[in-house]
Amino acid sequence: MSANAGQASVRGGLAALVCYLAWGIFPVYWRELASVDAVELIAHRLFWTMVVTLPVLWWRDRLESVYTAFNSGRVVGNHALSGGLLTLNWLTFVWAVNNGHVIETSLGYFLVPLVNIALGWGVLREKLRPAQWTAIGFAAAGVAWQLWQLGRLPWIALALAGTFGTYGLLRKRSPLGSLPGLTVETLLLAPLAGAFLMWRTHQGTGALGFAPAGIQALVMTTGIVTALPLLLFAYGARRLRLTTLGLLQYAAPTVQFALGVWYFGEPFSAARAQSYGIIWIGLAIYTADALRRRQVTRRRSTAGES
Repeated sequence: MSANAGQASVRGGLAALVCYLAWGIFPVYWRELASVDAVELIAHRLFWTMVVTLPVLWWRDRLESVYTAFNSGRVVGNHALSGGLLTLNWLTFVWAVNNGHVIETSLGYFLVPLVNIALGWGVLREKLRPAQWTAIGFAAAGVAWQLWQLGRLPWIALALAGTFGTYGLLRKRSPLGSLPGLTVETLLLAPLAGAFLMWRTHQGTGALGFAPAGIQALVMTTGIVTALPLLLFAYGARRLRLTTLGLLQYAAPTVQFALGVWYFGEPFSAARAQSYGIIWIGLAIYTADALRRRQVTRRRSTAGES
């Protein structure tokens, strides 16, 4: 690897790590907005994200990709569906955080890599290696253990993992990058979000104009809070191997888990610890397999060049 490539990789790694750490501490931000209804918060997030991303794309001279996307019914339909899934994911996350379920949100994002490989098998007909089947088996066993011990499914975690995994699958089929794609999604949903916010304001129940000044200011930053980590992610993704990016993604749910246990003081029973432990074993198997495959691929590439 050249010196320039090495420096680019380091910068990309730092950008991706900052992105994932930001996503990890999001519960602290959203808890500050707990006095605002979760549906209204997501409407604000959609609207203000659009307000932020459009100028950024104009500055980077990439608005043309958005114009092109709206000329394709297939692309618009794909992003309307992915935008709906993203909205549902955001709503579930914010509601869970503001109702004392931060630990379970972390479980949802720990499960995402395993949901991704399950979707790859079920939807894309990808062949799974034995280690991947084993990892999925451990994840299923961990969820089943929690159901048996606690008498309920971890529905928040499953909803977050399912919506985000399916969102990723749909975005994989899109020709748009992360920021243009998010812009299209928010453009499609912003009219509904704006109408809802206007109705809340008319009713006198909305945050803007009625909540304390600090809350109103925070509400208006939801677009920056959403777009900035995505810019860092896009920067890092272009400069890192997918395996490295996949390893760094564990930073977000790890920080969320730590916040839930030690900052918010949520209960973490022995049964939940056992369930999480089983799932983490599955993640360890998945990660070790990914690293082994990367080494095999690199050795083959080196052998082919010699």
